[in-house]
Amino acid sequence: MLRAFIMMYAIASYVAFLAVCLWLLAFLLDVGSIRTNETGTPANHAAAIDVLLISLFGLVHSVMARPAFKRHWTRIIPKAAERATYVLQSSVLLAVIMLFWQPIPFVIWNAEGAAKLLMLAVFFGGWGVIVIAIFALDHFEFTGLRQAWSNFDGSAIPTPLFRTPLLYRIVRHPLQLGIVLVVFSVPELTGGGLLFASSMLAYTLIGLRFEERALLREFGEEYAVYRRRVPMLVPRLPEISNAIAKHRT
Repeated sequence: MLRAFIMMYAIASYVAFLAVCLWLLAFLLDVGSIRTNETGTPANHAAAIDVLLISLFGLVHSVMARPAFKRHWTRIIPKAAERATYVLQSSVLLAVIMLFWQPIPFVIWNAEGAAKLLMLAVFFGGWGVIVIAIFALDHFEFTGLRQAWSNFDGSAIPTPLFRTPLLYRIVRHPLQLGIVLVVFSVPELTGGGLLFASSMLAYTLIGLRFEERALLREFGEEYAVYRRRVPMLVPRLPEISNAIAKHRT
């Protein structure tokens, strides 16, 4: 019974994850003015609320990702549900940001014509990078479905393996690179949009420092060699050429 519940819980978490991803896409593109709709909140108060929302997301997201927290957390919840829970809380807190976001409406840029098409190409290209990065390693492990399924059918939960497929040969963190591209390439950027993008960039850079330490502890010298060879976020031309050559062979 518990195994079936964990499986259903993971599926529900996955559905919430997909729904919030679609919501985020619409939020960033300001479909129906959902990001810039006036609320009458003064700019300084709006900025304070927005920073508080993003800080809440970043704090919970970062704490729950730490190995020490996971060790204690999995004494309370089944290990098979840990990743699904992490994905669910990320989805819920991101939804809270978008639901209670306070716009700061002054326009920083508003691209038109060819510039708008270029920025949209970068925007959707960033989403493509995110999708490729997630699937290149294991989409179902990333979202917690594989762990729940292994628990459901009685097989062992897969042990994480160090791999560098596709985009991981170009940068160490293509998922975060895609996020940065997405938040900064919207055709119309307002003060609120800049606050959102800048906060996400700051959180990404800070979070990656902790993630790198955890990966070094987990994979040791293998990851240390990889870190010396491949840049964190900004690709270098030799890495792009080498990755393309390896993929073709």
